[in-house]
Amino acid sequence: MQESEFKHPLELLYQDEWLVAVNKPAGMLVHRSFLDKHETEFVLQRLRDQLGQHVFPLHRLDRPTSGVLLFALSSDIARQMSEQQHLWQKAYLAVVRGHLKEPLLLDYALKEQLDAIADKFARTDKAAQAAQSAIWPLEHIELPYAVGRYATARYSLLALQPLTGRKHQLRRHCEHLFHPIVGDTTHGDGKHNQLFRQQFNCKRLMLHAARLCFRHPVTDQDVVVHAALRDFAAVLSQLGFCFDEAAASSALSALDARLLAIRQD
Repeated sequence: MQESEFKHPLELLYQDEWLVAVNKPAGMLVHRSFLDKHETEFVLQRLRDQLGQHVFPLHRLDRPTSGVLLFALSSDIARQMSEQQHLWQKAYLAVVRGHLKEPLLLDYALKEQLDAIADKFARTDKAAQAAQSAIWPLEHIELPYAVGRYATARYSLLALQPLTGRKHQLRRHCEHLFHPIVGDTTHGDGKHNQLFRQQFNCKRLMLHAARLCFRHPVTDQDVVVHAALRDFAAVLSQLGFCFDEAAASSALSALDARLLAIRQD
């Protein structure tokens, strides 16, 4: 994502008198942070100016992640939504190193990640927190590029569904499986990140929040919000994946029944 692309209005995915969802660009911060004092573009301020009213973020996406980001249009709706957030269903798409062949439910506890500045007074001896992610392989490719000791480079396209909400959970779970997400400069593989930059001019994290499902706090109806793949899809096409917008919608919808079965077991 180039900085110039931040100058365009945010893509609105859903809007009514209580809620609004946008397709967050990769590389844009959700809100102002003293950890990134030099930044001038934020989703919160951009959306506030675009709508001409205050907005209240209901969850967060890491700066390098793109996709569905939901806001309330009042503090009361924000409070109601926070009470049901554990019932939300989120689905992500990711490109990872290597071929992950079988679907799995990963139950791997994660230590709370603390920031050296923001969390300098927090306890560092807390026990690891329970963390579960459902992981579904969608497609595999092999590219004719030597990386490290291997003559070719293998990648998988995954659908990821976090069943808990730990910080950087999906990125850390993929790292734990030795299938790090491409473009992850903290939990990833530098050699493969470099390959993507050099061969495909891809400088982003290949993680996209593709869908969010929740119960509307006022209408009591189920709401499903999809975020178009945009530049994520362009990279998939360059790599030779067959996956596209239509395939994304079909694949993610098919995961609902599987996820429901997992949660009932």
